[in-house]
Amino acid sequence: MKVKGKKAATSGVVILMMAVAMVGYYYYLSNKEKARTEENPKITAVQQILMRDLENDYPQTPKELIKYYSELTKCFYNEEYSSGELNSLADKARAMYDDELLSNNEWSQHIIKLQGDVDYYKNNEIVISSFTVAASTDVEYYANGGKDYAKIHCSYIVKKKINRQELREVYVLRKDENGHWKILGWEPVKSADSTQGGTATDGMTDVLGSTAGPET
Repeated sequence: MKVKGKKAATSGVVILMMAVAMVGYYYYLSNKEKARTEENPKITAVQQILMRDLENDYPQTPKELIKYYSELTKCFYNEEYSSGELNSLADKARAMYDDELLSNNEWSQHIIKLQGDVDYYKNNEIVISSFTVAASTDVEYYANGGKDYAKIHCSYIVKKKINRQELREVYVLRKDENGHWKILGWEPVKSADSTQGGTATDGMTDVLGSTAGPET
């Protein structure tokens, strides 16, 4: 009987050790996964936009400029962000503005107008689902007063519940003294007909809101 008791005790110890080992291994794997997640957190669309260093990685062509600017515009209306990130997004946008456009959009007034446009979109559940920048071959280049200009079109698909509308904008760009294309202004082009039920213009506004500069 003593032998059997000893064997039973030994088996109990082995089972207990295995259980402890399994718990320890599970704890190790859990913490390893947690550490991996902390080391590689998911980057949001807003953070991705803000990571671009425009000092050293400025868009080189009109198409690249409007593509980045449109991605930034989607963040304004589609994403969640802090007030600090809103200011940072606005700074990125203004870094692509021509000096004349900047002079017509003083910082504090720009933020007030921008926040109003963003609130309108969010309160009315309007989002920019996609955009399409015109091909590089469709860019119109011209010179005026010793300055280089370019015109390029971009269309935005804006959705409000089941309604959808294509909003088209034409951007006017001007090259600065550093050879960078800057946004001088923009204006809407007559929108295409709405699709997928209802009137798409109900509750929808110009996708670029009220931050445009002088008419061009």
